[in-house]
Amino acid sequence: MGLCCSSAAFVKIRAHASDRADSCIVWLFDRRSTRRRARHCGPLPARTWLLPLEPLADHAVHVRVAKWFLPGVSILSGTLAGLRQEAAARAHGIDDLFFAVNLAGRSTVVQGQREITFGDGEAVLLSCADGDFGVARTEPVRFVGLRMPRKQLAPLIPDVDDRTMRVVPPGAHPVKLLTGYLAALTELHDLLSPATSRVIAGHVHDLVALSIAPTRDAVAFAEASVRAARLRTIKSDVVGSLEDCTLSVAAVAARHRVTPRYVHKLFESEGATFTRFLTERRLDRAHRMLRDERLVARTITSIAYDVGFNDLSHFNRAFRRRYHATPSDIRAAAGLGSTRDD
Repeated sequence: MGLCCSSAAFVKIRAHASDRADSCIVWLFDRRSTRRRARHCGPLPARTWLLPLEPLADHAVHVRVAKWFLPGVSILSGTLAGLRQEAAARAHGIDDLFFAVNLAGRSTVVQGQREITFGDGEAVLLSCADGDFGVARTEPVRFVGLRMPRKQLAPLIPDVDDRTMRVVPPGAHPVKLLTGYLAALTELHDLLSPATSRVIAGHVHDLVALSIAPTRDAVAFAEASVRAARLRTIKSDVVGSLEDCTLSVAAVAARHRVTPRYVHKLFESEGATFTRFLTERRLDRAHRMLRDERLVARTITSIAYDVGFNDLSHFNRAFRRRYHATPSDIRAAAGLGSTRDD
């Protein structure tokens, strides 16, 4: 999606206030016009505007970005080209840290008298405390950028002010962990509970800190933390999709951009299996529905199908194994009368 634009043009995109921490907005330019289009995926927290975008002379402009939020970190990802982003930190009283990772392409950062260029797989930490800065992308750059309050990230990085405007080399293991983790979460952020969002935000802060100041033991700990957070996110995804009778480990793995074997290994780390977790959550939901007086008119068959079972005999056998009672027994015990097993 490209757009040729005069250097006199100026783009400034702002978000509106909200206290939601896991919402997102997607901005993009239409191929056939210069009108900006925004697709809101949810309300937006305050102070999350994009750094102003200024088109570069004699370069085609390309903008396709999405921004989403976790507690203490905002995440911008997508592709930009033919643009310069300017951070007027002092003018806005901002004291944030920015961590930019180029997945593909080259960017140039200028801050004061310092200038660096970073390319494929490289990253850089920028601090508003060092003054205004600009990031120029003449050709298409696919990137992930994180913005975090200094007070939350700085305690995790020794001598943080001495580590800004330095290129993190490509292939750095913590950076790979971070970008892989964020890629898996990009399309699933709306499934995250506030508690899960806070846990994930903590892991993001840790991975950024490790990318800047890595230690072997800390990286190993981060890997374990990422696995735990991924499992928690996958479980949330499964619970949010119980009614889908076609739900499979392959489908869940594809959504999280991992292999089915990796998903199996995550569950095995807890002595469980994907299939058992899915079945138990469906049975738990059915058990709650059977005890709900508001659903007393619903048949057992309809409840079984609503929670994702497509075979009533299988549902009844699994239910008896888990609760040592039939669905009708559970209804009767709740004082809702007996219901035939359909």
